Amino acid sequence: MTPRTQGSDFEAREERIVDAVRDIAEEEGWSAVTVRRLADEIGFSQPILYKHFPRGREEMVERVVVDGFTRLLAELKVAASAAPDSRLRPVIVAYLRFARQNPAVYAAMSTALTSIEFATDETPRVLRDGFEVLRLSVGDGPDSVVRAELLWAMLHGVGELARHGRLDPELEEARIDAMVGLFGPARSR
Repeated sequence: MTPRTQGSDFEAREERIVDAVRDIAEEEGWSAVTVRRLADEIGFSQPILYKHFPRGREEMVERVVVDGFTRLLAELKVAASAAPDSRLRPVIVAYLRFARQNPAVYAAMSTALTSIEFATDETPRVLRDGFEVLRLSVGDGPDSVVRAELLWAMLHGVGELARHGRLDPELEEARIDAMVGLFGPARSR
């Protein structure tokens, strides 16, 4: 086996592990994700799993989280491709759709299931890039970072409350309209 093939096999195995972690979490919740369960589920020994993820479950969850942010960033970038004065609504819709369609991954992305740092120099690039999409969506004024943080907090709150059935689904468009009204570039100072 050539080094290239070994690398490709290693990466393919790693992707299979990450996919299994994500699938189990989405179907049964994060408490169902254990190294033993993964080994049984995908037919790899526990030592093989630890070879790929030396820190075990925590490292696997972090990988799912970073992959989640990568997928969310791709969706936000597509949504943000609208004209600057009209990109906020599609960004809000894309964010809430991602949270709704990926509940377990989103929960891990926005809670303390991992040790990934936010708003520091150690923050992974994909997280910083996603935040930048939010920042540009609220306008590029001197308070855009604070406004983007507040938008993110509101999106997270709405996403979590909706995920748990605590918001009226009939009012989703009204909530989006309200967020656009609160955070739209025309409201920048």
